[in-house]
Amino acid sequence: MSSGYGQGGGYGSWDRDEPTREFGREQPYEPPQRTQPPKPTVDAARLWSAGIATAIVAALVAMVGTLVVRAVLRIAFNGPAESGVLGDSRTVLLCVLAAVAALAATGLAHLLLLSTPRPMTYLSWIVGLVTVVVALLPLLGSGPIAERVTSAVIYLVIGLVISSLVAGAGASARRPR
Repeated sequence: MSSGYGQGGGYGSWDRDEPTREFGREQPYEPPQRTQPPKPTVDAARLWSAGIATAIVAALVAMVGTLVVRAVLRIAFNGPAESGVLGDSRTVLLCVLAAVAALAATGLAHLLLLSTPRPMTYLSWIVGLVTVVVALLPLLGSGPIAERVTSAVIYLVIGLVISSLVAGAGASARRPR
């Protein structure tokens, strides 16, 4: 239990890990090396595959929304009633724009994953606020209220689908180094 002189642990002990110094020759001070936390990498193939799938889902949500509104609710959304259950070229435009919005959100997610802390939080806020703006715009226009509310609801659903799917894809595509 008792330690003798020079055996460490008490007065007069010495540390064997300390570098030896020659008399009269000082070693330069080297600060301890700080290790950077590993930067996350992005599995781009996984992210963009999910982005393409999200674009397809968003386009289909736009088409299903148009079908439900025109066939079930009998509201002349995206064309006059004589255009049939799919409406006119505005339905195709809505589907294409929904797909483009999904791809744009995927590109934004990729950029945020590479450059910001908590990227999915920023993505959710950005996509959410853009969705609110896009959903409110038809309500500010003129025309039958049923068509304006229908447009707002369909745009809101498309935005929610894009936000949830791209955020999930971004979270699964992030890998620590």
